[in-house]
Amino acid sequence: MSDARSLLAKADKKANSSGPFGLFASSSRFEEAGDVYVEAANAFRLEKDLNSAGKAFEKAAQMQLKSEAKDEAANTYIEAYKSYRKNDPEESARVLIQAITLFTQRGQFRRAATYTQDLATLFESELNDLDRAMDAYDEAGEWLSNDGAESLANKAWLKVAEIAAIKEDYPRAIAKYEQVARNSLGNNLTKWSLKDYFFKAGLCHIANKDIIAAKRAVEEYTDMDPTFFQTREQVLLSDIISAYEDGDQERFTDKVFQFDQFSKLDKWKTTLLLRIKSSIQEEEDNIL
Repeated sequence: MSDARSLLAKADKKANSSGPFGLFASSSRFEEAGDVYVEAANAFRLEKDLNSAGKAFEKAAQMQLKSEAKDEAANTYIEAYKSYRKNDPEESARVLIQAITLFTQRGQFRRAATYTQDLATLFESELNDLDRAMDAYDEAGEWLSNDGAESLANKAWLKVAEIAAIKEDYPRAIAKYEQVARNSLGNNLTKWSLKDYFFKAGLCHIANKDIIAAKRAVEEYTDMDPTFFQTREQVLLSDIISAYEDGDQERFTDKVFQFDQFSKLDKWKTTLLLRIKSSIQEEEDNIL
């Protein structure tokens, strides 16, 4: 039997034994069992058996909860999350949620926010669960905002907007881009990003096939930040709206190409622009 397995057996024995004369296990016995489970988990790590390490850390956290060591249990669940992550992201997410719950119960909202962002990344990148990813980023943004970390909150909300648009939940994307834009007004560090937020929100309006709302939005964005007027982003939005109304796919393509020569379009913007181009083609087909 390996050292890790021996330690695990020892911890199980402590956890399941009762006190003298059949009395229930005391808090100190749970603490001792928890400590040995942690030893076993670390031994499994050395043996590169990460799933077994995660299970041992989970058992340690359960013992710590029984002895009312909730802060310690939260940290131990984090170790379980790290152990599971490489081979079993679903289990990793499950124990991370348990840690986050404990952090919030203990009023440690900044730590909860940080790990909720990790959870969102796990949902997005490894589990491809975009709905849960959006909700996690959104929740992290709320906690960060309440803690006064506005720039970090905005970063989380921009992820919500980005994913929402890819999922064609354009109203949610627009709301988040506009929220971040309002938060950035008057901030010398972030005001230079306003035109990008307005541009992305405008693209979402057009991709949503709501040209009236898109026109109104461009006007509102210029009112919010007069420097947006006549930027390349504002001009392109106006050109796209005009091409859309006229069903002119060729003009749309030409204007986008010209823009791309000065400001390289990223994958997200290209995706939305291709959707808009398809919509213009649909409008042309309907007219014909």
